[in-house]
Amino acid sequence: MAHVQFITHTSARYTYADSARLALAGGCRWIQLRMKDAQREEIIATAAEILPLCREVGATFILDDHVELVELTGADGVHLGKNDMPIAEARRQLGCNKIIGGTANTFEDILAHAEAGADYIGCGPFRFTTTKKNLSPILGLEGYARIVEQMRQNNISLPIVAIGGIAFEDIPAILQTGVTGIALSGSVLRADDPIAEMRRIVEL
Repeated sequence: MAHVQFITHTSARYTYADSARLALAGGCRWIQLRMKDAQREEIIATAAEILPLCREVGATFILDDHVELVELTGADGVHLGKNDMPIAEARRQLGCNKIIGGTANTFEDILAHAEAGADYIGCGPFRFTTTKKNLSPILGLEGYARIVEQMRQNNISLPIVAIGGIAFEDIPAILQTGVTGIALSGSVLRADDPIAEMRRIVEL
């Protein structure tokens, strides 16, 4: 399980594939292709660009939401939000060899995902972020610490990845809460040198 995950993003400067390329060049070894509201054909074409880049360096390649495209694109798995296909159904469709992650905001979410067969949890948001619509309540450091403790008390050992508006200076304090890793998007691409920024994060 990679401690740093990169979620693709598009901007005036970079395409989705560009963003993945920069993250990989900076040492990130987990790419999630997230293209909300994109057409199926566009997602397939972008995945075909990114997959070989991931394979070259041994990085994990995950699709956001589209369970039906996992086999078609050759992705390693899928990440499912609260309004996407239920994790248990995705597991039934994909079998046990594909990675399935689930978005959570509360311990109850995590408990349900664990019982449904998730491999990891994307937990957030840490703070407000423009990349997520219909935001769940902000967790902050106290929220993560509380959730990690509840997981411990209930013997749930799934990897938990903090997500949502995380910047470089936030990372040490977030990791102190006991989470497994972090997921980033905009903070890397907004940097003057995204490759150097990602390298700085990975090294930290």
